[in-house]
Amino acid sequence: MPRVLAISALLMLAAAPALAQNRADLQPLPAVPPAPPEMAPLDAALEPEVTIIKREGDTVEEHRIKGKLYKIKVTPAHGVPYYLVDREGDGNFSRETMGSPEISVPTWVIGTF
Repeated sequence: MPRVLAISALLMLAAAPALAQNRADLQPLPAVPPAPPEMAPLDAALEPEVTIIKREGDTVEEHRIKGKLYKIKVTPAHGVPYYLVDREGDGNFSRETMGSPEISVPTWVIGTF
């Protein structure tokens, strides 16, 4: 019995801070700020255009930005897919396979003059 009294006394002491939360000096939270304005619409010309062509069992995906071809993915009917990438933008494509040791760093055009 003394153990039950000791436990109930500890529970009352633990609950005391929760009961002391009824203060009169509390103020309501401020109103929620309005939503931010809409973002500017994205330029559709900057979105890549992908054209898928099926030839004799092979699938060729041509990737273009602003009408300029920059990457071709060739998926043969039987075999490993490979990419032809125009790294310099001069129309010369180099072949890359999945898992090639060359690192393909993203190159974005920020501005043209």
